[in-house]
Amino acid sequence: MTLPPAPATLIDASGEPQCGRYAGLADAFDWARLAPPHARASLWRLFHHKRWHHVALATPELFCAVAIIDLGWASTAFAYAFDRRKGKFVASFSRDGVPGLSASVAPHAAAGSRFRFLSQAIDIEAAPQQRYRLRLACGHFGIDAEFGPPVSPMLLAVGPVPGGSVHATQKSGGLPLWGTVRCGAIGYSLDDGVASFDYSNGLLPRETEWRWASAHGLDIGFNLQAGYFGAQENALWLDGQLYPLARAHFDFNPDNPLSPWHVWTDDDLLDLHFRPEGARRADRNLWLAASRHIQPIGTFSGWVRASANAPKRIVAQLAGVTENHRSRW
Repeated sequence: MTLPPAPATLIDASGEPQCGRYAGLADAFDWARLAPPHARASLWRLFHHKRWHHVALATPELFCAVAIIDLGWASTAFAYAFDRRKGKFVASFSRDGVPGLSASVAPHAAAGSRFRFLSQAIDIEAAPQQRYRLRLACGHFGIDAEFGPPVSPMLLAVGPVPGGSVHATQKSGGLPLWGTVRCGAIGYSLDDGVASFDYSNGLLPRETEWRWASAHGLDIGFNLQAGYFGAQENALWLDGQLYPLARAHFDFNPDNPLSPWHVWTDDDLLDLHFRPEGARRADRNLWLAASRHIQPIGTFSGWVRASANAPKRIVAQLAGVTENHRSRW
């Protein structure tokens, strides 16, 4: 099954969201144009409009993640570098910003996002020919990376959210990667690695939770989510093609997330076992908001296929992450 091309704008002339799954990039996420029953007052949108830009960088030696998050009334960013051979984090960064000043999340996935706090800076920039640049300068932790162009179509998913209004997300498949990471006096090469990114933008409920899994090579990759967005963003990238996937299941022990995970889809197109190597944890309880987040880093093994009649494609130790997340925001 192939996906239709992405519409240029997510809202049609009558104010209706163009719900569905598409291949390609959209260049307008303007929720103020929504018509009833999806329309919301500007004050409601201020507190419920959530945007984030997440980039993953993977090599046999290192796994890095960088995220810039705009909650509407607050902003935050985090980044880490995990040495896969040593089995430990070698650098990390997390900082809340000044609302409206520190973070600027892109209006769409083909634009740039930035975070600033004193001398700390993160920039995710779009370059010509669908290439991207990531620059991070946070004390002893630095990243100078470039990635792209895509070797397979990007996913665009648009749909309603119970308790909220409408949400949309863009996910990339695997992107050619090169550059360097600096962790104190230690340097790592990103050359011949694989990058991927997640750009999400929507009007979400006060209480939001999800389970997520993502891993990418240049010829194979996937994105799975179970929670607030249903099966909308479930997708498989295989040999340059993009295929939608059905509802995903996550079998894991929330009390011991570093034990093995099992993920699979209802359409019998994906069945994978995940073995964690380490995990980023963030539990926060603030006056207005709270979150509980754990993102294990590790490898997926098992099989995928493009259709129920296609032969199974073996997946062996594909680097990626899972996530269990709950927010009151």
